[in-house]
Amino acid sequence: MNDDVRNIVLGVVAAGISAALGWLARTYLWRRKLRRKQAFFGLPDNSESLLVVNRDAGGPELTVTRHDVFALLELSALIKDCGANAQVIAHDAAQQGFGERTEFCVGGPASNRRMAAHLHSLLPGIEVNTDPEPGPERGAFRIGGERYGLEAGKAEFVILARLTADQGNGARPVFLFCGQRAITNQAATRYLARHHERLARKHGGNSFVLLLKVVNSQAYGPDVVELVKDVTRAAQAPAPAPAPAPAPRNSHRAA
Repeated sequence: MNDDVRNIVLGVVAAGISAALGWLARTYLWRRKLRRKQAFFGLPDNSESLLVVNRDAGGPELTVTRHDVFALLELSALIKDCGANAQVIAHDAAQQGFGERTEFCVGGPASNRRMAAHLHSLLPGIEVNTDPEPGPERGAFRIGGERYGLEAGKAEFVILARLTADQGNGARPVFLFCGQRAITNQAATRYLARHHERLARKHGGNSFVLLLKVVNSQAYGPDVVELVKDVTRAAQAPAPAPAPAPAPRNSHRAA
């Protein structure tokens, strides 16, 4: 074998080794990224999850609004990327605890009983006005003494939460998407899909509750979302006790 042939063979071997090492490195990084994503969502390979859908407040039957369907599609894509499976279930049929399967709960407490139960049990510091009658307080949030009203199409708020039960490291999280309107639920799921890596780096496996603001949805749809603040501490604090009613005043007229 002359020098030219030897150099060609060595070059081919070196290129093959470099390609193999590059493939191994890319595969390792991809798998590490996938494992982090699976850990954040609590979705290991072939695991099961729940998509809890709400009921359109305008009808008695299980009617999911268009934007909530889009929200479910966003979540389904995340679940599929993790190599997991999803079961869609109506809010009033989800009669089970949490921690065994990752749960994604979509919709406000007025149209989703499951959401109402989660807020009452896990986030007592959040109050949502569910009055069906039109008015300035309809749909308003109260968190830690602050009020966040609804300006339909202009400024709307949504709660995005990742909550874990105190059941050890194997407990699966519950994700809540509690918005003032259906389009805000979609905005929250899209925000989670876009920013889950940053949220995982910041919060790890801990619970968090974020208040998001959807800006000018009548023009921009669910795409323009601002993080208002992290309200985890205020949301998990017990709701303040109502002020006691003033004692009645007794007036006695002298005889």
